[in-house]
Amino acid sequence: MSPKIDKDTVDRLAHLARLEFNETEKAELVQNMNRMLVFVDKLNELNTDKVEPLIYMCDEVNILREDVMKVTITQKEALMNAPQKDSDYIKVPKVVDNKK
Repeated sequence: MSPKIDKDTVDRLAHLARLEFNETEKAELVQNMNRMLVFVDKLNELNTDKVEPLIYMCDEVNILREDVMKVTITQKEALMNAPQKDSDYIKVPKVVDNKK
C-alpha cells in the first residue's frame, strides 16, 4: 500500500518549494499526487527478478571528437565584429552590482 498525500503534505512541499496555492489548487494537487502514487505503486506488481538495472536508457555510444586545442578564430577577427572593444578585449556592460 502506497503512502497517501494529504493537505498537510502539500503545505509542507509548497513551503519548501516557496510556492503558494489556494484551497482549490491544494485539493487538486492532493488528488493528482495520490493518482501518481497509485500509478507508481503499480510497478511493484511487476516481476523484475531477472531484469538488470539500467545505467543508461539506450545502448547508443556517443562518439566524440578528440579534444585538441586549435585556433579557429584570431583575436583580431573576434574583435572585428564586437560592438564595443578596446585594443585587446571585447567590452561588455556591467551585469553585477555589488551594492546591497
